[in-house]
Amino acid sequence: MSAFKEKYGPVALVTGASSGIGVGFAEELASRGLDLVLAARRVDRMEELQARLEAAHGITVRVIESDLSRAEAPAELAAAVADHDVGLVISNAGFGAKGWFEAIDPAFMADLLMVNCNAPMQLAHAFVPRLKARGKGGLVLTSSVEGLMGGPFSTAYAASKALVISLGEGLWGELAGTGVDVLTLCPGATESEAAAKQGFDPSKMQNVMKAREVARLTLDNITNGPTFISSDHYKATFDMLLSMPRQQAIMAMAQGMKPEG
Repeated sequence: MSAFKEKYGPVALVTGASSGIGVGFAEELASRGLDLVLAARRVDRMEELQARLEAAHGITVRVIESDLSRAEAPAELAAAVADHDVGLVISNAGFGAKGWFEAIDPAFMADLLMVNCNAPMQLAHAFVPRLKARGKGGLVLTSSVEGLMGGPFSTAYAASKALVISLGEGLWGELAGTGVDVLTLCPGATESEAAAKQGFDPSKMQNVMKAREVARLTLDNITNGPTFISSDHYKATFDMLLSMPRQQAIMAMAQGMKPEG
């Protein structure tokens, strides 16, 4: 058994597992021999992934339909896997919105807060005691480089991801010395459906990483918390922005993100 599987196995839970980075995490964890519990709304996609990963790696994959915009969903998901020895929780589900803040539907923002903020907080609350009792394991929270500072024209999303970073940093400090690693992933542009859904043409985007590569780098750096920026390009960009006076940095972000027209 690999050292990774020994510490973070035998079972990993991945939310947002029907596309993007969630699929990347599932693929990478399967290659490391961990059994999986995949949770998302689109069961058909997860079942296709389940069949592929079980055939390729000889692991067991369980699929759970879960809509994390529902307040009760995190507790239901935790209860559904109570009989699994989950050693790694990947709280990855999330979505965003680009454009003028006042143009975003309030109901959409309410769902965004539930999925991006409530779900990781409640999942962490449910699983931290289990992980501490095991004396080993890990918790990965997917945030974004946009959570590192206010993001004009991505205001609601950036604000929600700022909460995830703060949550992860606090848990990293609390769980130091328990054997449970906490890492908050801050990816930059990553190959997924999210860009197209937010009105971007993926073919025109630069410095886009493969989801599987983001997952691999994250798992390789799981002991290097509290936060991890998976893209060298975006790390350099935000190191520069965060070194600038705040007003200047935010105005630079606004100019780069302002919608055309």
